[in-house]
Amino acid sequence: MSTDQSKAFVEMTPTFSGCPAIKAMEQMVHDRLIEIGVKEVEVRTTFNKPWNSNLITERGRQHLKKHGLAPPPKHHGEITQELLENIECPFCGSKNVDMKTPFGPTLCRSLHYCNNCLQAFEQFKPVV
Repeated sequence: MSTDQSKAFVEMTPTFSGCPAIKAMEQMVHDRLIEIGVKEVEVRTTFNKPWNSNLITERGRQHLKKHGLAPPPKHHGEITQELLENIECPFCGSKNVDMKTPFGPTLCRSLHYCNNCLQAFEQFKPVV
């Protein structure tokens, strides 16, 4: 963004290339920048820069947990069944968790149940 805040160009790299919400997210970013006083806004989605779930910052991971969503586990370039099943409950921190189904309400999430605090929750799947 320029120093006079009259123009902004935002380039977004989605976490999931098949996400049906890409256009809605572009519009939300555009609208928010207009709302805070930026006069001219361009928002563009690109797939030129590879993204993987290890790039989520610690702050981002904490925000996911705050909203009852388990962040994707860190990986070393390979997604294994053990990695998918060894997750932490975003409510109580327990690892006494069962994956109920790898198919959540969207392609990027799975459904889980914590046997300690008895909460159901969604987890974002790791992306390599």
